[in-house]
Amino acid sequence: MKNKKKLSLSLMILALCFSVLAGCGGDSAAVKVKIGEVTRSVFYAPEYVALSQNFFKEEGLDVELQTIPGGDKTMTALLSGAIDVALVGPETSIYVYQQGADDPVITFAQLTQRDGTFLFARTPDADFNWDKVKGSTFLGQRKGGMPQMAGAFTLFNKGIDAEKDLTLIQNIDFANIAGAFASGTGDYVQLFEPQASIFESEDRGQVVASFGVESGYLPYTAFMSKGSYIKKNSDTVQKFTNAIQSAQLWVKEHSPEEIADAVLPYFDKTEREIVISAIKRYKEQDTYAVDPVVDDEEWNNLLDVMDNAGELKERVPAEKIVNNSFAEKAKDNVK
Repeated sequence: MKNKKKLSLSLMILALCFSVLAGCGGDSAAVKVKIGEVTRSVFYAPEYVALSQNFFKEEGLDVELQTIPGGDKTMTALLSGAIDVALVGPETSIYVYQQGADDPVITFAQLTQRDGTFLFARTPDADFNWDKVKGSTFLGQRKGGMPQMAGAFTLFNKGIDAEKDLTLIQNIDFANIAGAFASGTGDYVQLFEPQASIFESEDRGQVVASFGVESGYLPYTAFMSKGSYIKKNSDTVQKFTNAIQSAQLWVKEHSPEEIADAVLPYFDKTEREIVISAIKRYKEQDTYAVDPVVDDEEWNNLLDVMDNAGELKERVPAEKIVNNSFAEKAKDNVK
């Protein structure tokens, strides 16, 4: 009888051990991925959806997100190995390529497909046309960044010479542009959401045009990693891309209100109605990519935008620094 009790006790202990080990094994199996995003913005809603709706987790990934203001700083963090994946404009990967990097930065999943900025007028103007910008003081974005280049491309296509036809201010740090406009600098300013909606709610002016619509489809913001990381961690990169595709489809199929509720934990200082307004504006103009693939038309438009800004040494073929294989597979398999 004693032997039977000892055997039963031993089996219970053994089962408990297996249970504990199984639980520990489940946690340790999750692959850690560090993302560095260039800014915190409703513009990146699908990224936050992938986190809040557990799409990364379902792929077996433990994602750590940090905001690293500025494309140059984000790229430095990626190149140094401080992060594994960068969410930033692909123009930064072109800059690295043009410098002759031994380990080029490769774009593998597109997140947004339009510029995310809007032309905000200090004086509301229901009859706005682009000729009204001539002779004004225009508070633009940092030179060499995608917002500034897309803005300059739009002005050029509207027959406006930024150097001659207006007073262009672009020496203010990204984080301080909204504050400068609020304090009285500029007749027009180039703003991302939700800042544009916040200013409208405060009666500081009105959105009168969209640089995203005017500059066309672009691989504006994308996830990228060093080529060496992708080669060593191809399974992780595929799972990451699958999660992004799941989030993109979720955003496509849900309302601005539902999306806002999913991303609000990442914007705890912003009112829900403002987030809804921002997301609605982005959805209406088809800003969020519905799949992670960078197509040739988008890439060539990006090169045109950079060339117009004088930032392109040569037209870099997409196949040099874009790997669509993960995105194509995710597009086919994630429904």
